[in-house]
Amino acid sequence: MKMCRLRSVLLLSVMLVSACATSPPTRFDNACGMLEPRRKWYRAMREAEKRWGLPIPIQLAIIRQESGFNAKAKQPRTRILWILPGPRKSSAYGYAQALKSTWKWYQTSSGNHGADRHDFADAADFISWYGRQSRIKSGISLEDAYHQYLAYHEGQGGFNRGTYKKKKGLQNIAARVAKHARVYDAQLRACEKKLKRRRFLFF
Repeated sequence: MKMCRLRSVLLLSVMLVSACATSPPTRFDNACGMLEPRRKWYRAMREAEKRWGLPIPIQLAIIRQESGFNAKAKQPRTRILWILPGPRKSSAYGYAQALKSTWKWYQTSSGNHGADRHDFADAADFISWYGRQSRIKSGISLEDAYHQYLAYHEGQGGFNRGTYKKKKGLQNIAARVAKHARVYDAQLRACEKKLKRRRFLFF
């Protein structure tokens, strides 16, 4: 009898956790629509902005571009003889598509040693931290989404060498990221007060 009760309790717990789990957005065009059911995402990005200075709209725009808000996004595999799956193009993974080496640098530099690339809060903190590094190493304003993305993609060393100048496709992507950041900024101005209010759930 006790075993049956224990199983019932465990099953109920699993059901509640599943019901409360945050699913990825299916549309990315409205910041308020994405964050209203995902208040933890908003709070995580706000904390990251407070800590490192990169605005929430730019964080959102970079995550949208890099992973499409997919926690387990990976680079596609190469092909051997056009058929067999080969190694992946890079070690980029998670919301921020951070490389293993860059992630380790972040963990050491930020003190967030237990950070995971598939955790949204850690990814937001990483992106904002990286923006701060681009401000320090490359002199890029934290409000400048276009150049922040170029440095994010090329690394501060590559950005300083001007590697992006011969990459028209990358410049177009950076312009798109900047556009999304501007749109998100305008949208958040209309709903941020509501997002800051905590919701209470009653069972």
